[in-house]
Amino acid sequence: MRRQEKMKTAVLLLLFSACISCFSQTKTSITKFRNPSSIATPKGYSHAAIVDLGNCEMIILSGQVPFDQKGDLVGAGDVSRQTEQVFLNIKNIMSELGGTMENVIKIGVFMRDVSHIQNFRDVRDKFVNSKNPPTSTLIEVNKLFREDVLIEIEATAIIPKRD
Repeated sequence: MRRQEKMKTAVLLLLFSACISCFSQTKTSITKFRNPSSIATPKGYSHAAIVDLGNCEMIILSGQVPFDQKGDLVGAGDVSRQTEQVFLNIKNIMSELGGTMENVIKIGVFMRDVSHIQNFRDVRDKFVNSKNPPTSTLIEVNKLFREDVLIEIEATAIIPKRD
């Protein structure tokens, strides 16, 4: 009985270590980190993680904020203008990585004031296929990393590889 328990433990440890190495940031053949030139370079993190899934790549974007290519805030006090800049940043990243907004499968939205949801939706619908939109989560927050930033959006995309 004791031998069987040791064997089970050994198998579980082997599977666990294989799983961990599959998703490790140090295994660069599976995951690459990029900072596309179309947006300002962040400090201390990457804008995009590109995960090779074989016949496609999964793109995981860090939260995008309403900064232009120089890193300056766009649309101070204006949720619609800030939302537009955020989606432009996402669109530019997708384009630079070989995709389009059609490849975006999930967005996560963090807004300071959810009463502006219609402003957000009006802008969003200019960038996504509103008849077949990506999955979405919207969360109201009382503060983002800067007082003048009213919205932050993260995104996940799947881009098929071209032969």
